[in-house]
Amino acid sequence: MTGETHENRTVLRISGADRTEFLQNLVTNDVKKGGLVYAALLTPQGKFLADFFILDTGDAYLLDTHADAAPGLAQRLNMYMLRSDVLIEPAELYAIRGTGDVPEDGHPDPRDPNLGWRAYRDAPGEPSETDWDALRVAACVPEAPADITPDTFILEAGFERMRGVDFKKGCYVGQEVTARMKHKTELRKGYTKVTLDGPAEPGTEIVTEDGKPAGTLLTRAGDTAIAYLRFDRAKGALRAGDAQVTWAG
Repeated sequence: MTGETHENRTVLRISGADRTEFLQNLVTNDVKKGGLVYAALLTPQGKFLADFFILDTGDAYLLDTHADAAPGLAQRLNMYMLRSDVLIEPAELYAIRGTGDVPEDGHPDPRDPNLGWRAYRDAPGEPSETDWDALRVAACVPEAPADITPDTFILEAGFERMRGVDFKKGCYVGQEVTARMKHKTELRKGYTKVTLDGPAEPGTEIVTEDGKPAGTLLTRAGDTAIAYLRFDRAKGALRAGDAQVTWAG
């Protein structure tokens, strides 16, 4: 079958009679909607802890997250378990991703149609020449931990556009803060796509012409990149190191 292994991913299996209610009360999206669901777990203050894909297999949920986040995520989920009939364990599966026709066991990436599909298999995939960072940058899809960091608010990261939050599903951890931000007139900070002229590495501070901090350069692909900007300051000429930064906003 087609597809390559998405390295640095861990797949957890969440089973038990209370698994649906358990997840539904915790994560930002509606796990009952079917297909591959993109979601996050937040702090009670509405700040980002981890993002992941959730797939309902009928008798359990598969939860696909970054390997670095998996131990802390499992620990946090177990903290919320209390007396629920829920079991969280490694799924012993590979996260596979690919582009082109979706295979029989595949599911379209819900964040953006240009990011291909994902599947979960007991055998690794074959390497491909796909530049996944270039696809993400073109679609302005930030990813943890490269771009989305702890203390980020998910609406600033574009979770509404990436179908990672549901405003009708009811309560979840951090829901009140997220809903309040949704009904603001506009966000003052957020993730956006920028173009670059010159060398600058991810993590470089973006500054205004008079040197005021205006944001941070994140994943870069060629002359475009994802950036976290303070929109009120990102006016006029911007720089990141030796690169000129242009923002269409």
